[in-house]
Amino acid sequence: MIKGVLIDYGGTIDTNGLHWGSVLWESYQKFNVGVNKEAFSKAYSFGERSLAINPIIKPEHSFYDTLVLKVGQQFKNLNENGFHTDNDLIQLIAADCNQFAQETIDRAKPVLARLAEHYPLILVSNFYGNIHTVLEVFGISQYFQQIVESAVVGVRKPDPRIYKLGADILNLSPEACVVIGDSFVKDIVPAKQLGSKAIWLNVTGWEESPSSNPEYSADSEISDFSEVLEEIENLNQ
Repeated sequence: MIKGVLIDYGGTIDTNGLHWGSVLWESYQKFNVGVNKEAFSKAYSFGERSLAINPIIKPEHSFYDTLVLKVGQQFKNLNENGFHTDNDLIQLIAADCNQFAQETIDRAKPVLARLAEHYPLILVSNFYGNIHTVLEVFGISQYFQQIVESAVVGVRKPDPRIYKLGADILNLSPEACVVIGDSFVKDIVPAKQLGSKAIWLNVTGWEESPSSNPEYSADSEISDFSEVLEEIENLNQ
């Protein structure tokens, strides 16, 4: 019987299954940033590493602020590798992606509200130390009993201990929890390693494949975040 819900944030709640690499790449194309996808992918990875290692993002930063800094790091890498980017595009891309996230989260709000009526929710996220501000600005912080954020707890996915922390907060065993996430490697595999149920929001991967972990499989796959409550009910039957 599922008694608690552990939910990923980025790529799950804010994009409905689209990897942020895909969202940003679409915006790069929209604003005609003159780079190829291989160069963008390298710049995206550079930016993620840079933001994870360096204290660039502050707790008070909104998601728009985060995107400005994230795209800024990407442009820095692109310029260092011979691509001449227009820095005036940074804020346009950030605003475009932030609007996409806001619209997606607005659609997710009633789903989160219904989930919160039936189960205690814990947000479990690899994030930069500002997730509380991001959730407040987007208007969804009230749905979560607590947040487990990698930059705060010092453990990052795919380490299953970060999801174990979520179960511990609820005073539940991992077996009594379900994990919901978009990343097979970072969400589904650690959930199954702990013995939790796992619902995979399987839409657009970026650099991973379930075949890399054939010993694990999700208990359920969905293609839209709105399906989660029905799938949890099915798993409880």
